[in-house]
Order: sequence, then C-alpha cells, then structure tokens
Amino acid sequence: MHSVRKYFEFVRFEHTVFALPFALAAMAVAARETHGWPGWRTFLLILAAMVCARTSAMGFNRIVDRQFDALNQRTAQRHLPMGRISLLGAWVLVWSAGVLFVATAFFLNRLCFYLSPVALAIVLFYPFTKRFTDFSHFFLGLGLSVAPVGAWLAVRGRFDWPPMVLALAVVFWLVGFDIIYATQDYESDRQLGLRSLPVRWGIAGSLRFAQLAHALMGVALLGFGLISQMQMPYYVGFVIIFTCLVIEHRLARNRDPVSLNAAFFRMNAAISMVFLAAVVVDVAMR
Repeated sequence: MHSVRKYFEFVRFEHTVFALPFALAAMAVAARETHGWPGWRTFLLILAAMVCARTSAMGFNRIVDRQFDALNQRTAQRHLPMGRISLLGAWVLVWSAGVLFVATAFFLNRLCFYLSPVALAIVLFYPFTKRFTDFSHFFLGLGLSVAPVGAWLAVRGRFDWPPMVLALAVVFWLVGFDIIYATQDYESDRQLGLRSLPVRWGIAGSLRFAQLAHALMGVALLGFGLISQMQMPYYVGFVIIFTCLVIEHRLARNRDPVSLNAAFFRMNAAISMVFLAAVVVDVAMR
C-alpha cells in the first residue's frame, strides 16, 4: 500500500482535478441528447483515458527534469532526486500508462484510437520546451487542452466547434496559472538556463501577461457558452470562475509560498470543479 501511495505522490495524482472536469464537461455537452450522460461504458473509458494520459505525461516530465529538479531547492525533495523511486520504476509507470491510454482509446472508437498516439505525443512533448522557448507554458496548455477535445470525440466521434473553443479556454487558463506557478522558480531557472516567461520578462511583467491570458480564457468561456447554447446555470458558474481568477491574481502578488500554492492549487481546483458543476446542471435542466 505504501508503494502504491508513493507512485501516486510521484505523479501528483491529485492534480488530475485540473484537466478532468473540463473533459467531463465536454462529455456532458456532447451527450446533451441523453441529458449529459453517455452511458457507464463511455464514461469509465474517458475516465481511464484521462488518468492514464496524465500519469504518463507527469511521470515523463519527472524523468526528463530529474537532473534540474535535483539542483532546485524547491524540487530537490522529489522522488527521483531523492531515490525514493527508481528510474526503472518510473519508466515502467510511464510506458504502462501510455500503453493503457492507447488501449482505452481503441475501445472508445476508431477516431480516438487513430489519434491516441498524437495526443500522447502532445502531452509528452512539454518537458523539452523549457530548453528552447520562453513560451513553454503554451505547450503545457496545449497538453491539457487535449482533454475536452478527446472527451468530445469519445462521445460524438467527430470534431465540432464547441470542444475546440473550450480547448482554447483551457490553453489560456493553463498559461495564466502556470506563469504564476513558475514565478517560484525564477532564480533557479535563470541559474540553470531553463526558459519561461518569468525569466524573459521578469516577475511583474509575466504576471501582467498571466492576467491577459486569464482575460482571454474568460472570452473563450463566453464563446463556448454561446455556441453551445448554454443557459443561466452556466453563466452563474462563469461569474464564480471570474471571481476565483481575481482572487488567484491577488494571492499571486504576495509572492510567498503559502499564497502561491493557494493560488495554484485551491483556486484552480475550484475553477475546474465550478465549471463542471455549471455545465452538468445546465445540461441536466434541459
């Protein structure tokens, strides 16, 4: 049991709460004709695909960054630098989760199966971007944006505009809060030669860009609501989300670890869960 918990901690399993609600919200809208429920089989396969893709991506991120993590005071206590998990064990987890993701996509539909290697490549590419671009946050956002598109394809089996607009909202959401999170590593990233917008523009400039990104997220969420013909429950949720974003940026100004962690995890977990609840209530009331 301790060994299983160790691997859960290694991939920060609790952070699945960020992308999963957006995938389930897309699933609910795609299955609107059946009041947002696609059936247990599809639901469980989407859930399994999400968990497997994220586990593979996070494990791969930890492997690729292990040498940098060892040199950063904030991350030096992670499992690979401390030897609490072997490199072989980490690789087994990454490959196993990746194979299970592709297998899960096979049981969803043909399009999901054909696109599953592409989706996996997108989510695995992010760790390398910190070596060559200051805009690595956008690649991480792209990785998370696969979630709502994939869930929609799982239900409908075709591309449509609503999941694409929602994916855009997820990209800007992630860009904003990842910039806030990256301010913690400003000095370390500069010393190690890793690239980010805080390193390029400084903390104040990058936080202003994070505000812009979250404003664009708001525009995309409104666009999703309009083209999906959402009603009052959705827009009530939108107001709550906007309030959470304001609180998040106020916390980020404090620059202390407690405030930054609250801004990163609590506010963004609340945003994703409020979005899911607003969509589910809206769809269920039809």
